[in-house]
Amino acid sequence: MPHVTSGATPMYYGTFDCVKKTVAADGIFGLYKGMGAPIAGVAPVFAICFFGYNLGKQLFAKDPMNLRKHEILLAGMFSGIFSTAILAPGERIKCLLQVQSNAIGPLKYSGPVDVLRQLYREGGIRSIFKGTAATLLRDVPASGVYFLSYEVMKNALRNPHSKNNELSVGKTLFAGGMAGIFNWLIAIPPDVLKSRLQSASEGVYPNGIRSVFSELIAKEGFLGLYRGMTPVMLRAFPANAACFLGYEVALKFLDYAFPGL
Repeated sequence: MPHVTSGATPMYYGTFDCVKKTVAADGIFGLYKGMGAPIAGVAPVFAICFFGYNLGKQLFAKDPMNLRKHEILLAGMFSGIFSTAILAPGERIKCLLQVQSNAIGPLKYSGPVDVLRQLYREGGIRSIFKGTAATLLRDVPASGVYFLSYEVMKNALRNPHSKNNELSVGKTLFAGGMAGIFNWLIAIPPDVLKSRLQSASEGVYPNGIRSVFSELIAKEGFLGLYRGMTPVMLRAFPANAACFLGYEVALKFLDYAFPGL
């Protein structure tokens, strides 16, 4: 939810108020408004993320087929570096457009391409990638926890008496969903800082994320770091359950279609 300046009336007073007002204004399909861009972006982001994870396993594991917990953690953290390359500029654009949607008066940006054009004109490539360090601060540790928690949950849910040692669809969904929960428990505080940094005008935070942190703690306290937690957690379980189920199905398909790959 965009940050509301002091004295301003917020558009929404919480997650459920947002749902109620959106449905009242645009109907049930209003909840899916703007879905095209996330769908177009999520596939390459997760493809690069899982590529980075599997590459990390090759780099950090003595035996990639028998990973230890710290090796899974390192491989997962390594994947966060890969995903940041796409997520940092993409989320910079998203944050600016989201803040603009609540602004009064003429719109500064006509769309994502116009955001890129204006950012480049104002500050070059550096402006487009503003918040990259904050994105790394979020994604590197969170991605490590993401993959580690998934593998730990998988091992805990496996039936030791099963012949093929594979999880059922339900258990895979549960393991993936819990991985999403643990991921965002770690990621929410740096994500809040990153979003405020990326949505701010040039020069507002001269010391980057440190300036954002100091201002947030002074005005809202440590609970401000978990602002917006409810909608994130409502999405985290089903989205990541589906993600890992898709990952496992894709692996089985590739093993079947290309057994020697």
